Amino acid sequence: MKVKKLCGENFRNLLPFSLEFCEGTNVIYGNNAQGKTNLIEAIWLFTGAKSFRSAKDSEMVAFGAGNARLKLDFIAGGIERQAALTINNRRYAELDTKKLKSASGLIGNFCATVFSPTDLAVVKEGPALRRRFLDLAIGQLYPNYVTVLKDYTRALTQRNAVLKAMEGKLKDSELLDVFENELVVSGEKIADYRRKYCERLTVNASEIYNELSSLREELEAVYMPSCSEDFAESLYKARRTDVYSGITSVGPHRDDLDFKINGISARTFGSQGQQRSIAISLKLAEAKNLYDILGEEPVVIFDDVMSELDKSRQSFILNHIKGKQVFITCPDPDNITGLADGKVFTVEGGKIK
Repeated sequence: MKVKKLCGENFRNLLPFSLEFCEGTNVIYGNNAQGKTNLIEAIWLFTGAKSFRSAKDSEMVAFGAGNARLKLDFIAGGIERQAALTINNRRYAELDTKKLKSASGLIGNFCATVFSPTDLAVVKEGPALRRRFLDLAIGQLYPNYVTVLKDYTRALTQRNAVLKAMEGKLKDSELLDVFENELVVSGEKIADYRRKYCERLTVNASEIYNELSSLREELEAVYMPSCSEDFAESLYKARRTDVYSGITSVGPHRDDLDFKINGISARTFGSQGQQRSIAISLKLAEAKNLYDILGEEPVVIFDDVMSELDKSRQSFILNHIKGKQVFITCPDPDNITGLADGKVFTVEGGKIK
């Protein structure tokens, strides 16, 4: 998987641009708030996933413009392809000049993995970050997962609406039956996807972690569903509590992921160094999983994380991205002194050169 060319206009603060990239490492350098992350965000959007910055689509359009336009020339499976995005209140996508029903139709055609400062906190912060990590990673491997996730979210929203309308009284339960049936069907599929992915993640992440830490420690990614019994039964048992709170208390939207070193939770007992090593291992393992299943190296994106890592971890990352096309943003060129070659772009005030 290689990005050849990226063009854009009216995308965030970036001035109109047309850039050609090298097949190795591409460095985007500049001070903070100049537009570095905007550029790699534009590349990431062609995976078909939402922005890794959790931004609304409308926020990606330059102030005063009607819409933003991006075009990507890339190589996948040895074939040159072209994709385009038009962004306003939502994203409209084209692939090889054919319009897609939605931007998620790009999933599986262009693949990338992104490592941002948020990912450094995935081990120790709240479960929402870990669920998002799983959803982004699984979604690129299995496009149907995104559809199932949307079905679940829709059914969850509907069940919550019914719960609030019940105003603390257990009545009209037949409506809950309808939405709970939909919730269970999609929820069980999500849990199955996540469980299997964690098994694969454990194998690759543990191997990378051992090499990174130079220690004989066993890293394990443990999927933690919010209900230990049958999902349908758990929903039924939670009805009375949920009616009073107005929200659904069990299901994949409440699941978590625990990272254990030698059987001990790294979130609670791991050092900051261990937690950061786990975060690095997870992202490199994510890239390895994409390669194992798709048979092609994904594009790898590092957004301003090098400056937050010590020299040994910087060196480890740089040594493990050989053979991949890489995009690295950084405010300090000293963070990438370990690069033998590559191409450097400078971003200042939204202008890329």
